[in-house]
Amino acid sequence: MKIAFSKPSLPASGAVAVGILEGKVLTGTAQALDAQAKGGLARAIAASGRFEGKKGQTLLILAPAGLELSRVLLVGLGKAKDLDALAAQAFGGTVVGQLQTSGDADVAVALDVIPGSPLSPAEFAAQAALGARLRSYRFDKYMTKQKKEDKPSLKKLSLLTDAAADAKAAFGALDKVADAVFLTRDVVSEPANIIHPESLAEKAESLKDLGVEVEVLGEKQMKKLGMGSLLGVGQGSERESKLVIMRWSNAAKKDEAPVAFVGKGVTFDSGGISIKPGAGMEDMKWDMAGAGAVIGALAALAGRKAKVNAIGVVGLVENMPSGTAQRPGDVVTSMSGQTIEVINTDAEGRLVLADALWYTQDRFKPKFMVDLATLTGAIIIALGNEYAGLMSSDDKLADRLTAAGKAVDEKLWRLPLGESYDKQIKSDIADMKNVGGREGGSITAAQFLKRFTNDVAWAHLDIAGVAWSKKDVATCPKGATAFGVRLLDRLVADFYEDKK
Repeated sequence: MKIAFSKPSLPASGAVAVGILEGKVLTGTAQALDAQAKGGLARAIAASGRFEGKKGQTLLILAPAGLELSRVLLVGLGKAKDLDALAAQAFGGTVVGQLQTSGDADVAVALDVIPGSPLSPAEFAAQAALGARLRSYRFDKYMTKQKKEDKPSLKKLSLLTDAAADAKAAFGALDKVADAVFLTRDVVSEPANIIHPESLAEKAESLKDLGVEVEVLGEKQMKKLGMGSLLGVGQGSERESKLVIMRWSNAAKKDEAPVAFVGKGVTFDSGGISIKPGAGMEDMKWDMAGAGAVIGALAALAGRKAKVNAIGVVGLVENMPSGTAQRPGDVVTSMSGQTIEVINTDAEGRLVLADALWYTQDRFKPKFMVDLATLTGAIIIALGNEYAGLMSSDDKLADRLTAAGKAVDEKLWRLPLGESYDKQIKSDIADMKNVGGREGGSITAAQFLKRFTNDVAWAHLDIAGVAWSKKDVATCPKGATAFGVRLLDRLVADFYEDKK
């Protein structure tokens, strides 16, 4: 779908989307259309009975007499004072969600100046375009018999604004972030016979085209480094485990300590010998969503030429049961030298991250580390599908992550850490065990990870409940969300990027 910005001019054909403020207040273009239709829009609103112009409400009407258009989409904007960046994104996304398969190839979106809005016209248009782009994502490459009415018809979205030139300029960087989101959604959506450690490493290597340095370690190299924790998870699979290191550098400050992001990349999680129930196991293709988000975050930073030094490290494994698989009760030695009693082979993500985190802090000496992982089912019980869990050793980092998440609607909720939780992972025969029981399961998993951060400022994001959506939302169709890509990009942009 092509996105264009142009000066306001009502089209003579196709579909038009216009905003309606809460209280059925028609914006300028809506008033003009209503006048041409001799009150047709106002009558449609009155007849609907429920359309009030509240945020997210829609009313799709066939163009009434007096208009040569195919249809008019009325989208509720809510109150003018609440029209921030997220509201603008939701507006653009809602338009695409409603009209993507309508049969119309061209849609014009009227963006009137709205007094009282906190955004400038250019900012509103750019953010609406971002929302439209994000909502346009589809993963239908394996569908060979789609009905015509289910296929996207929308080819061009024209945003009509007096600030077209400024909006186009502002959208440039946002569009690169959307590219990164799509990359992550793609790899998370792919089945496990397509995305496995080797092929996901190849996807990461494609970032070289953006100027990212990419290094891939195989099992021999990891064994030499002493990564027994990570390697133990993948030893039951025929697929070779990989560790991928991505580096984006700011040429002006190459010697400055980088920010670092670490991702869990279990490309399929059967549970290993502690095998999962069959029902829903197909969802475990996206147990690599943390790694996908880190790859996407590096793509976003590189795509928009962020003025920062950033490291992305992802541990890629396949957790399978076989005659060579790791067993409950095995003891492995991590790169840090700490030993781990493996009580449950289905608590494997933390074993992967243990070595990835240690490697990252040991080699790169970063300002901080943030890891992302679909780590525990317990976080879904605690927070549902609305928030990711946040656990951190550093209050400033936690606060900045929370603020960045709020800004892009990737919400975080902080949970505690503490000595009592740490005691739950005490082992009788090793330095620690990989599970601490049912109580506080997400927290004890984080306590486990903290032991491999070596006092570097660190935060853990448990994204198990938010990496995949079971329903359409304004800026994301159901499926892979790419949660974390925009959050990490915003974290860097707001708090760590050189603004000069």
